[in-house]
Amino acid sequence: MNNSGYFDNQVAARYDESLAEMFATDVVIPTVDFLAALAGKGRALEFGIGTGRIAIPLSQRGVSVHGIDLSEAMVSHLYEKPGSKGIDVTIGDFSTLSVGGSFSIVYLIFNTIMNLTTQEAQVACFHNAAAHLVPGGCFIIEVMLPDLQRLPHGEIIRPFKISDIQLGFDEYNIAEQGLISHHFEMINGRWERQSIPFRYVWPAELDLMAQLAGMRLRERWAGWRREPFTSDSQHLVAVWEIHTEQ
Repeated sequence: MNNSGYFDNQVAARYDESLAEMFATDVVIPTVDFLAALAGKGRALEFGIGTGRIAIPLSQRGVSVHGIDLSEAMVSHLYEKPGSKGIDVTIGDFSTLSVGGSFSIVYLIFNTIMNLTTQEAQVACFHNAAAHLVPGGCFIIEVMLPDLQRLPHGEIIRPFKISDIQLGFDEYNIAEQGLISHHFEMINGRWERQSIPFRYVWPAELDLMAQLAGMRLRERWAGWRREPFTSDSQHLVAVWEIHTEQ
């Protein structure tokens, strides 16, 4: 299952505003720095390019960026922005769609791997990334880590955002490695709700998916500034590279 149906015109129209903190300079620049360094003079492919939060500033660094996204509404908003002209986007499922050509990096960030709600689809995504990479190329994922160790025994709900105009709660299904993210937003004086299903993943599970796709772990961090990854880390930034025989 893919969550593209949850990113319709209504969501796309207020996506940037509702996630304003993710568009802040201190969030965007470290991400772009990290990706640009790995891309070098090569091309970049973004799985789930959305409204271009990272693709546009990465392109402005001189990196040629192509994107895949299933939501035409999100991509439409990308093309309304300055700096988007040189970015090519193909509409389709990034877990299986081939755009042709090869890339120095493929990246899938801001928890978007979890939009693929089966293990099979996530494994397919790794294979698709590998198929697009040049020898020695890298696949980068940024994803949250499940908050299970912070849940009291028997509870399944964890709040992640509480403000006067936005509320967010994650509902875990531990037996099925599932998560439903409930978002409440105050719009025109009334609360509106959107609930989106996800499948959370573990670092070791991602490493195995990479291995199955012919890649191996290159580096693992807790953030884009290369913060050390520990047992207490709540986020993962991992880089796998195509394994080439010596």
